[in-house]
Amino acid sequence: MRLSERYGDRAPEELPPLFQRILQNAIRDWFRRQKVRSTWTTLLSALAPGRGKEDDQDPLDTLQEAGDANREESPPDLLERSQVIEIIEKELSLLPPRQREAFIMRYWEELDVAETAKAMGCSEGSVKTHCSRATHALAITLRTKGITL
Repeated sequence: MRLSERYGDRAPEELPPLFQRILQNAIRDWFRRQKVRSTWTTLLSALAPGRGKEDDQDPLDTLQEAGDANREESPPDLLERSQVIEIIEKELSLLPPRQREAFIMRYWEELDVAETAKAMGCSEGSVKTHCSRATHALAITLRTKGITL
């Protein structure tokens, strides 16, 4: 669909490489989104009470549990999880704009330091500083509220 919508006016010999690039980007985007969703689901599932850290636990089992968490959780667990998500979102919104921007690009969008610096129009050192400050501020705030990830 993307090929026909955006490149329908191109010569037929240009279409195969365009199709391959569109397909590669779509696949990459899908896997990137899944990784981010799985990461946050796993992190937030660790906040649920009664879940201890076991050394012999397989990480793939953890991801499977996180994916099935909504089916097995009780209403109080769901409420607690939604409250924790609200707190995290609120704390992110309270960060200074440059710190929030750097944090989201680096850790949610998974851009590297150079890409983030280019997008923000600053040096790589500034990106590292903003990310570090944002991470420390979030960690301190969440810890004071009794939330550990």
